[in-house]
Amino acid sequence: LVLFLYFSLNRMRLVSAAKAWLVFSSLLFYSYWNPIYLPIILGSMLVNYGIGTALSAKVKNASKNNGLPLDVVLASGVIINLALLGYFKYADFFISTVNFAIDSNYSLLHLVLPLAISFFTFQQIAYLVDSYRNETREYDFLNYCLFVSFFPQLIAGPIVHHKEMMPQFARLKNSLVNYENVAIGMLVFSIGLFKKVIVADSFSVWATAGFDQAATLYFFEAWAAALSFTMQVYYDFSGYTDMAIGSALMFNIKLPLNFNSPFKAINIQDFWHRWHITLSRWLRDYLYIPLGGSRRGEWRTYLNLFVIFVLGGLWHGAGWTFVLWGAMHGIGAAVNKYWQSLGIHIPKRLSWLITFIFIICTMVVFRATSVADTMKVFKGMFGFSGLVLPEGLQGFVAMLGIEGASFGKALEGVNGDDSTVFMLLIFVLTAIFSLNSMEIKERFVANKKYMVFVVVIFVVSVLNLTKMSEFLYFNF
Repeated sequence: LVLFLYFSLNRMRLVSAAKAWLVFSSLLFYSYWNPIYLPIILGSMLVNYGIGTALSAKVKNASKNNGLPLDVVLASGVIINLALLGYFKYADFFISTVNFAIDSNYSLLHLVLPLAISFFTFQQIAYLVDSYRNETREYDFLNYCLFVSFFPQLIAGPIVHHKEMMPQFARLKNSLVNYENVAIGMLVFSIGLFKKVIVADSFSVWATAGFDQAATLYFFEAWAAALSFTMQVYYDFSGYTDMAIGSALMFNIKLPLNFNSPFKAINIQDFWHRWHITLSRWLRDYLYIPLGGSRRGEWRTYLNLFVIFVLGGLWHGAGWTFVLWGAMHGIGAAVNKYWQSLGIHIPKRLSWLITFIFIICTMVVFRATSVADTMKVFKGMFGFSGLVLPEGLQGFVAMLGIEGASFGKALEGVNGDDSTVFMLLIFVLTAIFSLNSMEIKERFVANKKYMVFVVVIFVVSVLNLTKMSEFLYFNF
């Protein structure tokens, strides 16, 4: 309905009405979950547009030096954005930390996190900084609202720049239906929907059982839980990104690449060039480089890497496990950079294996709700909780003279069975060796093979939409 009316209005040369319809539909999409948070995003857009316009005007009239200095205006805008994010996302985290540190009993606020606040806050901070740098043109308020609220990327990114979005909406040919883009958009959207509904939600069952329900995890159970969550978070978030890119492409808008087969990475730096690419880009451009990047000496570079990853971890969630997850990646990135400076070569396959195991271990910290849960999984993964093998192997193990193993249901702790092993095998190998959705998109040809592929995965996904589904990035 949104697509049809948008292009119909453009066809009648009602360009502003078409944009207004898209903004209205996007805000309706946003407020459908909870209308009470609509004023927050509207207020945020209004304030940031006003500050951004003021910054652009001051940059263009720098010689007049009227009013507050540019730095003060920019700092005020950034503080307002961070204060909004901090109040809703980190207030209870701060209160609970204070309570623990000084043994106090301050009441928690129990605020419900407004949908997408982390994403539209970062997006608008980037807009203010770009305005300060004279890298944005002055667009009207309707255009700015469309930039922030455009529904495909509103909820969970990709985190886009003003300068890469608004010229696309201004391009005359983009106001006309492009049936090839609609077809490719449906392909990418359907792949993303399949990833989320069929793949990620299947893994969530075993990850939840292992992390949240099992008291103890044996060796294979712990690895199954860790791998299940690793696959869940990848197929969940990359699936959502595919849906965002696909639905935007139907409107002739090309969103930036956000995932590029991250589990093919051969080191931690390579991983962050492939995983949540737009967040990595934001952290690099608006934190790492302003902190000095790699221009202020070796040890300052390592410190800068550590700081941005810790802050990136905290951005993902208000909890010490997220801080620890970010710190692990920061240390990993610093070690990787130091190792590269030594010029010592590691075989590519070994480097990939080390990286993949490191990512799985950090995902355990990312998923766990407490340090105790983290240790429960790690104890199992490293063999400190014992080993349970399938009963059918009892005779074979006895023949080999292996001691210390018990026999039973090897994956009982994660409520798993043979289907768990099959799913892990298939989709781990798919993530490592197959073409990703963007590579499939580039090879698209309008023929019956692709049509059947899209129809099948779309119908299967839609038929499974009635199942319980967990959207991981809702909390971020």
